[in-house]
Amino acid sequence: MKPTLVLVGRPNVGKSTLFNRLTRTRDAIVADIPGLTRDRHYGQGRVGDKPYLVMDTGGFEPVVKEGILHAMAKQTLQAIDEADKVLFVVDGRQGVTAHDKIIAEQLRKSGQKIVLVVNKTEGMALSVVTAEFYELGLGEPCAVSAMHGDHVNDLVEWVLHDFSDATDELPQDKHPKIAIVGRPNVGKSTLVNTLLGEERVIVFDQPGTTRDSIYIDFQHKDKNYTLIDTAGLRRRGQVNETIEKFSVIKTLQAIEDANVVILVLDAHSEISDQDAHIAQFILEAGCALVIAVNKWDDLDEYQRDRIKRELSRKLQFLSFAQLHYISALHGTGTNNLLPSIDQAYAAAMAKLPTPKLTRTLIAAVEKHPPPRGGMSRPKMRYAHQGGSNPPLIIVHGSMLGHVPESYRRYLENVFRETFKLIGTPLRVDFKVGHNPYSDKKPEPLTESELRTAHNKRRRNRKKYG
Repeated sequence: MKPTLVLVGRPNVGKSTLFNRLTRTRDAIVADIPGLTRDRHYGQGRVGDKPYLVMDTGGFEPVVKEGILHAMAKQTLQAIDEADKVLFVVDGRQGVTAHDKIIAEQLRKSGQKIVLVVNKTEGMALSVVTAEFYELGLGEPCAVSAMHGDHVNDLVEWVLHDFSDATDELPQDKHPKIAIVGRPNVGKSTLVNTLLGEERVIVFDQPGTTRDSIYIDFQHKDKNYTLIDTAGLRRRGQVNETIEKFSVIKTLQAIEDANVVILVLDAHSEISDQDAHIAQFILEAGCALVIAVNKWDDLDEYQRDRIKRELSRKLQFLSFAQLHYISALHGTGTNNLLPSIDQAYAAAMAKLPTPKLTRTLIAAVEKHPPPRGGMSRPKMRYAHQGGSNPPLIIVHGSMLGHVPESYRRYLENVFRETFKLIGTPLRVDFKVGHNPYSDKKPEPLTESELRTAHNKRRRNRKKYG
């Protein structure tokens, strides 16, 4: 098993910067703003032949008993329980603070192995900057600079010296990555916790609670999944804070990385243009899709009919996706989400045989031929699969540059119905065969050929006047 290293400390001491340095990624959002990280964030790293897991946590406020800081502290305490070693990160430029002493006391009570990491020590005398941190009673401090990478490898080697048998886990089969997206405060994090059966991410009745994209591996009925909790997507004009702009970028990257997206809608508000914009981005990214209308349980019949009419009118371009009416808070209807995700993932990864694709194409053309384009009608000869996730079908023929978009959609619907591709977008591309003589210039006529052509024209003029 890989050892798990958990980063703990008060806000703005550089935990997320150190996380990115240890994982050699930019997965954690980093900015000079306290309280930026809120949920537990996992990553993988390696030094030499020793792999490890590293977990970033939010700023630890153990004395706060309510609000979002209390929720963040609960997440940190859960992370400490999962740790093989805790890396207690402090700020070498600010020195020991009362907050550091409170956290140190809490860590001693946990009984976990603690490594004291003094960060932001670039350009300083290490023996001097670490001296005052001995008073925390956590052993010898290790001075690093997460920003510049100074002594970070030495830190990891020191932390892992008693994990010599750590090896890479066996590679797992490919499994679906599921991004849960939607507007702020529609219940995305609540849905994540319901699917996992635990309070894995912070849920708070305040828009913008989730700021980063949190990847969570879990297993259900012997099947592996990765859930991605994302920040809510507002309209562009309402995104003002720099942090929120980073959160939007992380959400869009999560959609691109996902195989299946659960689009969460709020049944208590109307289906907005922003919902349609998010759906359009998911469609352009080529992700399989499941729609979950949340907060459905306390609506009356009139309100439910209104939402269904709005869905039909504003999101009709998502007719291929399965629709579920759920309550993430109470778990109503959520049991049907994973089967729909499995079906959408299978459709996105489906292998479509060329003979059946061609027979389906010929039958579709016979039933409804493509309209003429200019002087001739497009001719479609055969089709084959050009890719997966989403399925791409390439149709070969001639004069296909004149096929209208409406006919492309007709073929998409025919292929989708024939192969029962539920929950995934489908793309049809047209490819025209190359004429090998199109780029060749005709050779000039010889004198004999010119005389023959001239005499033929004279005879025709005499014959036909």
